[in-house]
Amino acid sequence: MSLSPDTRARIEQILGANHVVLFMKGSPDMPQCGFSAKAAGILKGLVPSFGHVDVLSDPEVREGIKVFGQWPTIPQLYVGGELLGGSDIIEQMLNSGELHQMLGLPAPDRSPPAIEITPAAAEAISRALEGAEDGAVLHLSVDPRFNARFELKPARGNEVVTEAAGIRLHLDLASVPRARGLRIDWVEDARGAGLAIHNPNAPAAVKPMGVQQLHDHIIAGTIDVIDVRPAAERALAPFPHPHDVLDEDSRERLEALPKDLPLAFLCHHGNSSRQAAEYFRGLGFHDLYNVEGGIDAWSAEIDPTLPRY
Repeated sequence: MSLSPDTRARIEQILGANHVVLFMKGSPDMPQCGFSAKAAGILKGLVPSFGHVDVLSDPEVREGIKVFGQWPTIPQLYVGGELLGGSDIIEQMLNSGELHQMLGLPAPDRSPPAIEITPAAAEAISRALEGAEDGAVLHLSVDPRFNARFELKPARGNEVVTEAAGIRLHLDLASVPRARGLRIDWVEDARGAGLAIHNPNAPAAVKPMGVQQLHDHIIAGTIDVIDVRPAAERALAPFPHPHDVLDEDSRERLEALPKDLPLAFLCHHGNSSRQAAEYFRGLGFHDLYNVEGGIDAWSAEIDPTLPRY
């Protein structure tokens, strides 16, 4: 495939306008593939902002960038107009310290994170490690949304190694600050048995809020409401108090709100609003509420004049 002059000019303009550019699937806050999520998560842990291009919404650039840099896959990271590579190379450069150097950052902090592993969890992990292939070590990664993942694979070198309760864990540098203070336990209950991980660095969980609680907070002026319903549904049953709506026009403004602002998310029955609240939790907001039952419950319990649909 050849690269048209217009597409080349567009790519060069993007690279010229941004020192750091990630060509990815989706956006840093909503990546659409695991490789893009890993690359964006690494960058978000190092720099406050960076240029990014969603190739899924721009097929011309999606194919053109592969020709431009002679690199066949997405994501692709450029720094100072130079192609560094995809997610695996980005991770390798992170762990070696090369990425810090390319970004003009101080050398990375390699101090091992303090992690607590309870005796029951250590026993379960030790059993799982029995029979592991020669050369395989236990890796722990913590992604930008603070989801922890264990994986048995060979050590690549340059990982940070920490030990707790006789268990050695290898972490990539992006995971290290997110893993500090992690507590790993073994839990057995009616749902079954498995590892339970508490991460003190993660934003607080989304909390349920009934419509009567929402009404009281609105009267007291202690909550901001975000209606996530489509415009057609909002027209059927408009929420009668001051509020914001979540759509493409408002998303960027709402994402820039103070992270400690109390936010209540509202939809028809409380399902879409829960997903929206979790998304904002992933952005670092930590005082979030999902309105249980949504506008339907509001109509049934608070304002019967509001149409139900």
